[in-house]
Amino acid sequence: MPHIRAKSVENIKLPAQVGEFRYDWIAHPLKEHESALVGVTYQDKRFLIELKPKGDTLLIKPDKTTRISPTSIMKEALKNFLHVADVEVMADNLAAKKDHAKKAQPYLKDISYFIDSFPTQKEVWIEIGFGSGRHLLYQAKTHPHIQFIGIEIHKPSIEQLLKQIALQNIQNILVVDYDARLFMEFVPSNIVGKIFVHFPVPWDKKPHRRVISKTFLQEAKRALKKGGVLELRTDSPNYFHYSLDLFLQEEQADLEVTKNIEPPISSKYEDRWVRLGKDIYDIRFKALAESPPLQRDFDFTFDDFRYDEEKIKNLPLRPMVYEDYFVHFEKIYTLENNGYLVKLSFGSFDRPEHKYLLATRYGLEYYPIPPVASKANYKAHKKIEELIHG
Repeated sequence: MPHIRAKSVENIKLPAQVGEFRYDWIAHPLKEHESALVGVTYQDKRFLIELKPKGDTLLIKPDKTTRISPTSIMKEALKNFLHVADVEVMADNLAAKKDHAKKAQPYLKDISYFIDSFPTQKEVWIEIGFGSGRHLLYQAKTHPHIQFIGIEIHKPSIEQLLKQIALQNIQNILVVDYDARLFMEFVPSNIVGKIFVHFPVPWDKKPHRRVISKTFLQEAKRALKKGGVLELRTDSPNYFHYSLDLFLQEEQADLEVTKNIEPPISSKYEDRWVRLGKDIYDIRFKALAESPPLQRDFDFTFDDFRYDEEKIKNLPLRPMVYEDYFVHFEKIYTLENNGYLVKLSFGSFDRPEHKYLLATRYGLEYYPIPPVASKANYKAHKKIEELIHG
């Protein structure tokens, strides 16, 4: 991760503009010896820079919750921050490298792009957890008439794929850095031809974190067109049997199960598992019917934009668990130019949202963007309103 190690940071005067980057405000934690956060706007994206005390030094780095891709944007944001503060730099890893990923930025989309204007002009194929991107690149070149969407949260994998998209001049891949379980909740119905889930993390000790679940299967069935296929490929016998049992719980199921069948293109993970003598399992689940249209018209704005400072400062910093959702206020910060920033997680137990709540003279809003329009998130939102307004 890009970072700067400094002896001190002083005389931060915000707001300030450096090139395309606007440094909006600084938020200080209510508890001492915790990180401060700087709000940054770049084009239409918002994110945070963390100022983290580390012994006698300070680590300046992207905030994990709001970090965006590609990494070159974050590096530039950190470099430009040096112009708005007196920073005594000890070391950094911001050396410029040839950035092929930056050329492919038009193909890297923020989640709001899909929420506001999901591409529906062509049939869509989705790959979840594309890793090195070898399979996704092969499929996109083989099927130029299909719109591919690659979903990944591993930043180096995203960088590698964007570099290859630029080098090979591939026009039909869109990339999104997001949790696939949440992403599937707002894919329109009946537009997806194939969903590839190849070599997902088995999560044997934390099965609630698996991509394949009953909820995921229902969303995949809805998004798939009639005859569309969800394809799982795994080297894990546990994940294979777990998924097969889940698919067979459906009232009707058209399944194809194979073992150790050589694919047209293999991933680097598969090459590794084959060298180790592992078995490779495939399950293809076919959608048998059309689904009703997607209904996700939830509103995540706050009915009352006013807020009580005392209630914000005294929010309970503990998980609050309800029947089918939770709310957890994690940290509270004060803004130098009046206001508050609250770090929180909420929504579904196995697909939680991680956001900040920004309270300024303009009102209350989620930062950097609103939550995904899911039922669990909306229930949590209404509870958050209740806890803040009473």
